Amino acid sequence: MDIFSKAKRSEIMSKIRGKETKLEKQGWEVLKEARIRFRKNPKGIFGNPDAANKSKKLAIFFDSEFWHGHDWKRRSNDFKSKRKFWIKKIERNIERDKEVNRELKKMGWKVIRIWSRDFRLSYRKKTLSRLKKIGK
Repeated sequence: MDIFSKAKRSEIMSKIRGKETKLEKQGWEVLKEARIRFRKNPKGIFGNPDAANKSKKLAIFFDSEFWHGHDWKRRSNDFKSKRKFWIKKIERNIERDKEVNRELKKMGWKVIRIWSRDFRLSYRKKTLSRLKKIGK
């Protein structure tokens, strides 16, 4: 059971931002560092990528480990409450990501998905190297 009333929960959830998030800002910074030209949250591209280069048909998504199910086989057991709800929700997110990837590839786009962990200092060099190869 939720500790907040429906109205209060709605107010809290309405403050969650969909654009200009910390994760997106980190991603855009790394793309700039890798010298990949892009538009932020471009319109008209299937799946609504976080960044894209339309001329190169490059769609880039920045995925958080929690919402997009990183290491899902192991982590799906982590939920203690509302287990059915969260498992269903995250598994649907994983499936939707696969559908978006397939559709964009059919349309001739190259899809890049970067986990939020790839922006940490310990992974950043590897991420930059990978992006620089793609951006050529």
